[in-house]
Amino acid sequence: MAMESIVERIRQKASDISEQLVAWRRFLHQNPELSFEEAATSAYIQGLLSDCGIPHRAGFARHGIVGLLSGEGSSTRVIALRADMDALPIQEENDCPYVSRNAGVMHACGHDVHMTWLLGALVILQDLRGQWSGRVKFLFQPGEERLPGGASAMISEGALEDPVPDCIIGQHVQPDMPVGVVGLRDGMFMASSDELYLTIHGQGGHAAMPHLCIDPVVVAAELVLALQKLVAREKDPFGAAVLTIGRMTTPGGATNVIPSTVHLEGTFRCMDEEYRKSVHQRIRELATGICNAHGAKLEMRIESGYPALYNEPALVQRCRELGMQYFGDEGVTEAPARMTSEDFAWYGRKVPAVFCRTGIGKKVSVHHPRFDVDETCLAVGAGWLALLAMRI
Repeated sequence: MAMESIVERIRQKASDISEQLVAWRRFLHQNPELSFEEAATSAYIQGLLSDCGIPHRAGFARHGIVGLLSGEGSSTRVIALRADMDALPIQEENDCPYVSRNAGVMHACGHDVHMTWLLGALVILQDLRGQWSGRVKFLFQPGEERLPGGASAMISEGALEDPVPDCIIGQHVQPDMPVGVVGLRDGMFMASSDELYLTIHGQGGHAAMPHLCIDPVVVAAELVLALQKLVAREKDPFGAAVLTIGRMTTPGGATNVIPSTVHLEGTFRCMDEEYRKSVHQRIRELATGICNAHGAKLEMRIESGYPALYNEPALVQRCRELGMQYFGDEGVTEAPARMTSEDFAWYGRKVPAVFCRTGIGKKVSVHHPRFDVDETCLAVGAGWLALLAMRI
């Protein structure tokens, strides 16, 4: 079938199920669950898949779902599609009929939309199975928002085996893009993400007698500045990296009290794995040296998180070609590299991968208590994912 015809049929199928997509998304948005706690979400999706006659297996990484849908042609190609399922520990502030019913938990990163896109794509693919060949493997994945991430657990439990996909596709909401626009980028797209935990032990005492103390606040302040210089002065200026200390706390202290301990927490992100390893070592050297110089003691843990996300250039080029067919020439844009991270990157370590950003027509950022989407993006994103599965 000619490309123009298949694109039109996909658009029509997506339009036909648009009301159902909205209902699915609103249910998921109203009933968010935190990372690795997605039992009810998984049960709901399994029920929808069963109702649609789509074969699947559950129990990957606790609540993950993997299934396989076959076209009617003889091709041996296998394309994988992935959606994440978990929500964030955020109290929703929207005033809408589908506001979260779970206090302190919200789909503020669009994973309700990601699940709906994948569900819609599967329905479209099933209805049009006579128009495509090969198999589509699909993954509903828990725990993207929390280390060590659900992707690595899904992989270790065999989600990418039997059969091994030729490639995997992920799609993410993009708040600052209108509906009907997709952002693509080849090569390094998103940063690795590591978490830093440091505790400085000094000797507390009276704030008016610092000479009798080892002030961990001063040591911590010196260390924070040294860590900033580590990235600013030791990194190749053309390399992307950021180190941020986002939390500094003490179990004691007051206007007239020097505390005995300071806790620091932060993140380090970059797009170069060799540089990433070297910075881990430099952080340890700097922190140890500064604490020793002041007579303080150090406890430190660096928790390695997600790797940098790499988009296979040939796949991205094919996505651009398909995007121009589906969205039009003005609907395909170059996505900027991002220092945010995604555990989808783990899949790209195993098979060729592409991760795209799809416009949702609202400007409020993800991870914000008023995050929401223009629901016309649901049919658009479901159709786009179906086209990729059929023709990439």
